[in-house]
Amino acid sequence: MRIGVIGGSGPAGSALAARLASVGYASMIGSRSKYRAMERRDAFVEQYPEIGELLGYGDNAAAAECEIVVIATPWDSAATMAQDHEDALRGKIVVSMANALVRVGREFQPLVPPRGSVTAHVQAAVPGSNVVAAFHHLPATELGHIGEPIESDVLICGDDPAAVRTISEIVAHIPGCRPLDAGELSNATAIEAFTAVLLQLNVRYKTRVAPKLTGIKRDPLAVDA
Repeated sequence: MRIGVIGGSGPAGSALAARLASVGYASMIGSRSKYRAMERRDAFVEQYPEIGELLGYGDNAAAAECEIVVIATPWDSAATMAQDHEDALRGKIVVSMANALVRVGREFQPLVPPRGSVTAHVQAAVPGSNVVAAFHHLPATELGHIGEPIESDVLICGDDPAAVRTISEIVAHIPGCRPLDAGELSNATAIEAFTAVLLQLNVRYKTRVAPKLTGIKRDPLAVDA
């Protein structure tokens, strides 16, 4: 199973692709320019040679041909980018990880798109795909520190239970991460907006925070009876 990251030459997208390669998934950094993607891939492989065989690069069209696709573009182009590759994405799991945010003075504030979330816009753009919201709250810097665990829960939501479970199983392979099924796609509104709170905490306490929820004792991958 190959995982392609469209718009993956940015900090979060390239770090996610590299991290997935480090835990055994064949992944591809995609970009408008395959040469930009190659630069990001080579930078990671130079630092972590062990991921070289599994971390690839290409343009966004090549990334869209993978079996699972992550949209890692800025939030305001996520739906447009998905729509540009609608044919290649049909029938596949598509992960939206963008957050609609704006900084006003020293405060981060969430923006609520007309459909309620960036994820909902992506789903509307590719109705033939199973869109899942995930990876919104993982700090990009820590994500790119291959070999170090990320102590974070990953909130995942979507309307297709099988797609949510597939992404949950991928997340569970990342050391320190716990996948949590956060319900249907409509909950992406709250998940995306909460990122503004985390960024504000980063500024206030000069750190990089990640969410960790208490009180959940059961196996996060257990199937309800």
